[in-house]
Amino acid sequence: MQFLSDNAAAVHPAVWAAMQAADAAQAPYDNDALSQALDERFSDLFGRPAWGLWVASGTAANCLALATMVQPHGGVVCHREAHIEMDEGGAPGFYLHGAKLMLAEGDGAMLTPAAIAAVIDPVRDDVHQVQPHAVSITQATEYGRTYGPADVAAIAAFAAARGLPLHMDGARFANAVAFQGATPGALTHGVAALSFGFIKNGGMGAEAIVFFDEGAARLARYRRKRAGHLQSKGRFLAAQIHAMLDGDVWLANARHANAAARELAGGVAERLLHPVEANEVFVALSAAERAALRGQGFGFYDWGEDAARFVTAWNAREADVAALARALAAL
Repeated sequence: MQFLSDNAAAVHPAVWAAMQAADAAQAPYDNDALSQALDERFSDLFGRPAWGLWVASGTAANCLALATMVQPHGGVVCHREAHIEMDEGGAPGFYLHGAKLMLAEGDGAMLTPAAIAAVIDPVRDDVHQVQPHAVSITQATEYGRTYGPADVAAIAAFAAARGLPLHMDGARFANAVAFQGATPGALTHGVAALSFGFIKNGGMGAEAIVFFDEGAARLARYRRKRAGHLQSKGRFLAAQIHAMLDGDVWLANARHANAAARELAGGVAERLLHPVEANEVFVALSAAERAALRGQGFGFYDWGEDAARFVTAWNAREADVAALARALAAL
């Protein structure tokens, strides 16, 4: 009964079917009909002009998006525990040719305008200091917290006033939309580029970079090729994205995962380390308690010395979730 990571979840049947259907002679790279249709597809979803590029990983999506915003001598303001800082193996520095991550503080790994100001205001406007070039927020954060429409709009307005484009790492964007009950457009108001995650939510190997500026999208296409992410059979990546968007599979999957997380949280309210706003549950547990849970067949990650993280997936089985909820409540 695995609650290690939604990265390990099964591929949604609709995705497999779409990839099989795409297995026919087509124009190579991103010139096939499915890839060409992504711009219109995302424009419809977000309610404003958008340009969509597929890539094979969330790390590539984040870094290629930021590479359109940041010069090598600049910096990206992000939370100290943002995914691009903690879990991407230095890839931002590699893709951005040495640009710096400028680390901010905030509860639940969330940024605020004040937290961003605390990082950039002390920076002198001269060549001896790294200048901020962009802001990046994670939706949902590394602790499963989500930004509401007002939160995103406030950060975007602050960033725009400072001349900084806003990037959103949306590896779990679907879970945030499901929790907030807002439209994708409302949750990206003022965002320049979104890394739209599909792999954690039922995809096989495709993520999307959604740009809300055509010039940035054009630049990203060149950077994608240079980075080795322009696949010759890109139709298979595009097919996955279309399959997830068809009939709002992406949203239904996220709702299921979120509901499973809420069920787990229901029996351990006093042990919760962070509010459950997506599909991650952080629980205070001793080493002995963690060992006892593993002895019952539950897989999860330790999160520091006295805590554990449980991640529910789009295909979480009701029996497994119920069993873990009972085991947690019985501690």
